Amino acid sequence: MRYRSLAATLFLSLAILNPVGKAEEVLDGIAAVVNKDVITFSQVRELVAMQERALREEYRGEELMAKVRDLRLAAINDLIDRQLVLQEFEKKKFQIPEHVLDDHIKTIIREQFNGDRSAFIRTLQAQGYTLQRFRKIETDKMIVQAMRHQAVKVNPLVSPGKIDNYYTAHREEYSTPDELKLRMIVLRGEKENPAKVAGELYKKIRGGADFAKMAEMYSEDSSKEDGGDWGWIDRTTLNESLTKAAFALRAGQVSKPVSVNDTYYLLYCESRKNGITKPLTEVRDDVLKKVQQSERMAAQQKWIDSLRKKSYVKIY
Repeated sequence: MRYRSLAATLFLSLAILNPVGKAEEVLDGIAAVVNKDVITFSQVRELVAMQERALREEYRGEELMAKVRDLRLAAINDLIDRQLVLQEFEKKKFQIPEHVLDDHIKTIIREQFNGDRSAFIRTLQAQGYTLQRFRKIETDKMIVQAMRHQAVKVNPLVSPGKIDNYYTAHREEYSTPDELKLRMIVLRGEKENPAKVAGELYKKIRGGADFAKMAEMYSEDSSKEDGGDWGWIDRTTLNESLTKAAFALRAGQVSKPVSVNDTYYLLYCESRKNGITKPLTEVRDDVLKKVQQSERMAAQQKWIDSLRKKSYVKIY
């Protein structure tokens, strides 16, 4: 079990970074050509195998076909981008020093195999990989990471305006919603006259009757044993009608009967907590990091697009 994570990593890494162009790898068909290299259908299938299984459990028919098609196309484009990066590394005659790769392999053995090199080798062999093959896979992964990192500044300059715009557009990320502690009495159609019962209960509660005890006696909801206690809720917990009624209440207040599809509800607000939004001054560092990350991703994509423009890329 402890070696399964590495096995999965090996499988995914091979699918993503497998050098292409050899005769035995194109027997299953060509998915795309990237300059002098090809990407095969088997590489694409390996890359999306787990995601496809998840899709097949959730979708059927034409919708499934469309989802799988989109997934495979995205995988092909990812493989194309990675191959372009590897080619650019080769073109610039860069190199990954052997000692850097050696240290990386040692770290894997130490962290994932408790320093047991023999167990590491056995796991590779069980998956059908040689140590040389694994070194090539890890080298390619390091190349892609290093080249993408080199393509952009580590911390691009971000104007105050961009920080303000991000904060304004993502205020919900820095906000807590309004909440209230709610109790509820539910009267369904099984009652002889639920509207009448709801009205009578409303008068009793307004007259001082304990809401929780009334819920235990009359409610037809599963929460009746807890006195109709729904705990803390926000505006996404209930349907629109009940939410509107609940959040119109002050602490200690009961709602008039609310009718929804022949079911009557009495809502009681025990306590309220107003939502707050953290000011930009408090979250500026977090906003800055997120804007910088977005800028880095945009710059990397621009770099990848430039590689595509000067290369021969064809998807079959």
